Amino acid sequence: MISAYNIHKSYGIIKVLKGINLHIKRKEIVSIVGASGAGKTTLLQILGTLLRPDEGEVFIEDVNVFKLPEKHLAIFRNKKTGFVFQYHHLLPEFTALENICLPGYISGLPQKEVENRAKELLKFLGMYDRAHHKPSELSGGENQRIAFARALINNPDVIFADEPTGNLDSTTSQELFSLILSLREHYDTTFVIVTHNEALANISDRILLISDGKIIEEKQFV
Repeated sequence: MISAYNIHKSYGIIKVLKGINLHIKRKEIVSIVGASGAGKTTLLQILGTLLRPDEGEVFIEDVNVFKLPEKHLAIFRNKKTGFVFQYHHLLPEFTALENICLPGYISGLPQKEVENRAKELLKFLGMYDRAHHKPSELSGGENQRIAFARALINNPDVIFADEPTGNLDSTTSQELFSLILSLREHYDTTFVIVTHNEALANISDRILLISDGKIIEEKQFV
């Protein structure tokens, strides 16, 4: 599903990533863990094509993504990937349904098709009765569910999540763990997750530990 070869990234004289190599299979849940400043978010952003490496290559479904022209890369990103962050980044003036639909509208799909897909996701997430509520009218856990639905609207192959439980209490975090497992099974989605949450990491198929810009350990769960 995803392959990365010899990924390097620096900011000025600070070398953040120092030759990362990894492979992620379809439908895998892979957690990237490590201390603050180890390079986890930088790696996630490069794998998700939000940030270009200084050196190295990333393939998603055999496409060498950074060889694509910028316009084509943006289209590829919109159709093939979804993103969820610690803070949900929902637009406050729009309802839950409207927030979910936005990436679908950007992709150029028919409005009715996008809205039907959004309603299907709301039903699956148990949020259908909250469709017309704005983010300020929803709890933190509900907003994060809406953020996952928005990430899934274009039926992407992979979801990249950066500290998705970082702003949630322990009970809501547990609900999110169950949600991720359900989404993987229902939609065949691959998940790449940066997290400090040990319990979240432990539901993964594999854990990659980054230290000083390198993957120093890999733990696989059978």
